Amino acid sequence: MSDKGQDVDLTRAKQNTGVWLVKVPKYLSQQWAKASGLLLMQTEELTVVECSGEKVSSVRSPRGHPFTIQTVGGQALAVFTETSDKLALEGMVVQRAECKMCFIYRLQIEESTKPLRFSQKLEKAITTNYKPVSNHSHNLEYEKRKKEEGKRARADKQKVLEMLFSAFEKHQYYNIRDLVDITKQPVVLREIGVYNSRGPHKSTWELKPEYRHYEKGQEEKMK
Repeated sequence: MSDKGQDVDLTRAKQNTGVWLVKVPKYLSQQWAKASGLLLMQTEELTVVECSGEKVSSVRSPRGHPFTIQTVGGQALAVFTETSDKLALEGMVVQRAECKMCFIYRLQIEESTKPLRFSQKLEKAITTNYKPVSNHSHNLEYEKRKKEEGKRARADKQKVLEMLFSAFEKHQYYNIRDLVDITKQPVVLREIGVYNSRGPHKSTWELKPEYRHYEKGQEEKMK
């Protein structure tokens, strides 16, 4: 109420008006504030809300709530209303009541406040999963494949040269990928071949001049 000195309207007090002091959950007071022509009645009948197969978060506010009635306990409690120009005494508190939160709505609130992630203490350490190993299977497979490729790299040089000469007898120009597929030995190629970085046969390999033995007509045909 305002700290300014105001005259108090005691009309209701003279009428000996008694009021109830009712404590309700926040969600219920918000519903009451939106309602028009609200009528409160004292009753012992409780409303059962069925929500089988429905998520708790989607349950609407129940229409029935239990109330606990309490005495004032010797306290002198009054209810005032204040407007811009007047302060009025509405009445003295003669009864107190507390609205109990509905069980369904309590579950809904508890579910909404639960953290999405939480830490959990393990009673026993997990030892069966993720045991340390000296080397993983995919690493062993890679090393094995690498050794096999290394053996191919150390293959007989003369045999590789024979494969290269045989290939160039069929065609004068080759792409590096084709030669690798044929010989599996790209290193030896640099000893007998030359790479064309420009011209009509750009990005291809051919034999060095000293290794060529094409006849002129055959060379033109192979181009």
